[in-house]
Amino acid sequence: MAFIHSNQIEWHHGEASIHKKLHVPYQDNPTSPFLSPHAARLLPHVSLLALGTLDDAGRPWTTLLGGAPGFIRSVGQSIVGIKTPVDPLYDPVINILLNGKYQGEKVDQGEMTRIVSGLGIHLATRSRVKLAGKLVAGALDRISMQNCEEMAEAQLVIKVEQSLGNCPKYLNKKEIVPAVVPEPALASSKVPLPVEAINLLLRADMFFMSSCHGHLTMGTNHRGGSAGFCRALKNDDNGTILVYPEFSGNRLYQTLGNLQTTPKAGIVVPDFDSGDVLHLTGTTEILVGKEAADLLPRSNVAVKVEIEDARFIQNGLKFRGTAGEPSPYNPPVRFLASEGRSSVDVQKVNDRTAYAKLIKKELLTPTIGRFRFSISDPEVVGRFKPGQYVALAFEDELGAGYSHMRDDDPSSLNDDLVRSFTVSSSGRGGTPEDEVEITIRNVGKVTAFLFRQNVRAGLEVPMKGFSGTFAIHQDEDEIIPFVAGGIGITPLLAQLPDLDLRRIRLIWTMNITDIGLAIDTFERYPPLATSTMLYLSGAADGGQEGLQTTLTVEQHGARVCKRRLAASDLLSIQGLPALSSTWYICAGPQLRQALLSWLSDQRVIYESFDY
Repeated sequence: MAFIHSNQIEWHHGEASIHKKLHVPYQDNPTSPFLSPHAARLLPHVSLLALGTLDDAGRPWTTLLGGAPGFIRSVGQSIVGIKTPVDPLYDPVINILLNGKYQGEKVDQGEMTRIVSGLGIHLATRSRVKLAGKLVAGALDRISMQNCEEMAEAQLVIKVEQSLGNCPKYLNKKEIVPAVVPEPALASSKVPLPVEAINLLLRADMFFMSSCHGHLTMGTNHRGGSAGFCRALKNDDNGTILVYPEFSGNRLYQTLGNLQTTPKAGIVVPDFDSGDVLHLTGTTEILVGKEAADLLPRSNVAVKVEIEDARFIQNGLKFRGTAGEPSPYNPPVRFLASEGRSSVDVQKVNDRTAYAKLIKKELLTPTIGRFRFSISDPEVVGRFKPGQYVALAFEDELGAGYSHMRDDDPSSLNDDLVRSFTVSSSGRGGTPEDEVEITIRNVGKVTAFLFRQNVRAGLEVPMKGFSGTFAIHQDEDEIIPFVAGGIGITPLLAQLPDLDLRRIRLIWTMNITDIGLAIDTFERYPPLATSTMLYLSGAADGGQEGLQTTLTVEQHGARVCKRRLAASDLLSIQGLPALSSTWYICAGPQLRQALLSWLSDQRVIYESFDY
């Protein structure tokens, strides 16, 4: 097949504008002005096609078609043909393109060709290709199935005027299979969205979005991340607004460029399990820098979408998907500032920024240390409360600059290098008001950096403030049960001066290698030892040194059990008189999950340290 190579596609003024705003060095537009050989080879192997177009009001809509490879292929020079089952009743894109034509009646676009865009994608391999062009012709028919039922099938012919191979970042693998499903049902076609639609959005790990540059051209692309990466800022009688972060990508910013000139988007959110699908169209606003971080902390670029119209369709998809490997590039979910679940952004008062300077480091075990910082300007961040965490920013020290792909360390591309550490100092007694202390384990890039520091080097990092509310409430004559896993003792340490330690039942489980933390704790807070049952794994392998340290713990008054914690150990204290019905837990994910199942009939307040 011969390909006619026309002139290179230039960036339009929206793309150029967003490049300038985001300080992107100039590069040629890699988009091909035809169906490239790579795209033509890939199309027969994709299992899904996200397809976008504009309605008569100029609003973008997106749908998701396919189910098995082979439904789309090149049929001529820069011409592709699509033949696939569809929802002819409620799918907005099919309604726009085919006008409800049945029995093979052809829709010939003639001179008034309608612009379309697509993203062919095979989620099992993360292969994808972008297409843009015009609909040449289409038809909608009903075909008989083996079970004697009928199914609507669309045939579309598209003239491809642009194509571009895309990178596989933020694509979570899925195995897609065709499905014979009941007739679709329109569950809702209004704003605000029903709770079922919001729930779908908040558990989705991908959606597909179409944007346009006026009425000249369109683009359809994928947005993905950890489940829940797209957040609902508002959903009430006054409207629906969604927010999602723009992660580090290939820095072409074609979607954002379109939104810069034409702030409209059409989104489709598929439920690969149930087959339900959410179609949305609305107006957009690009947020950059402080605007983005104020709304969606830890984000440099975010997009707000105010929904104008919606369709939530049950059984709208003609396929199902089984979740596979998530993208290694996915950052953790970034919650809205209004949700109160993420660290606050850098706090400033009169344009002043607070810094934390490392002034003391104590190694309690080979992997656990206590670090004390002085606060340069306490007025900026305020005074912490026991049970809170401090957020520190290490971008200036550890940032590696921009990379498109970094397969040796994929998570680092969206690592803002902000870390949250539970405050282990109480704020009373030995810690001055302009200082804060954390007790941490060496488990990653940032903690390893801290462990390597020489205090005399004078390390200073920006403070993003204090947040969190893990406060232990102790009523008169009430015994409080607290379960800690290793370093999970830290939120309790900060609150010990405010508690009656005789009325604490501390169940503390750790490996023998961490016993130095227990000895240090009991030396600093002697009354706590007599209220502690310590469960030591690996004690049998500790040798003479392990035996001696175990005796040291017992001499402080703690009871030691040389085995792992079991469910029966919690049951053994549940019958204590005056024991509170509220249990406090701070443990890693696996232990926390076990504890929650063991205490399923109790009220549990827990703090995780896996953020």
